[in-house]
Amino acid sequence: MPVLLQFETPRLILRQFTDADWPALHAHYSDLECTQFTFRRALSEGESWRAMSSMLGHWVLRGYGPYAIEEKATGLVLGTAGLWYPNDWPAPEIKWALSRAYWGQGFASEAVRGIQAMALECVPDLNLISFIHSDNAPSIQLAQAVGATLEKKVEFRGGQWQIYRHPKQRLGDD
Repeated sequence: MPVLLQFETPRLILRQFTDADWPALHAHYSDLECTQFTFRRALSEGESWRAMSSMLGHWVLRGYGPYAIEEKATGLVLGTAGLWYPNDWPAPEIKWALSRAYWGQGFASEAVRGIQAMALECVPDLNLISFIHSDNAPSIQLAQAVGATLEKKVEFRGGQWQIYRHPKQRLGDD
């Protein structure tokens, strides 16, 4: 079964990006606290647009990719989450990135659990990780909360990173 282009969780719509989404994503990418472990700097508007465009292009090249996370109640784009596998990554991953205004409300874990379920159904042969900088405690906590376990630590781009392996079944399934 091909990867779903759009699906829903109780509070969210995970869908393809549109040109109108980049300003909402820029709220994330222009915030150094949000990008300190990924880009290591805040991005300009043009760089945010190109980051969104690369996520859309990922779908063309890999057949899967990141989604825009839209809150059902407001229609606002909160950030992105989805499948991601750049050519220098150790394995396909589940990524997430929310604007700071939406941290701590359970949106990222809800999106990741939805992506885990979709991936188990649509691309069960992918052995998914989350590739997290060792100093990124909130992302490590989220990975553990959704059932991912630390597999190993690696040196990557001049820093220490951790590979968290996602379960091959839903939490609670036997």
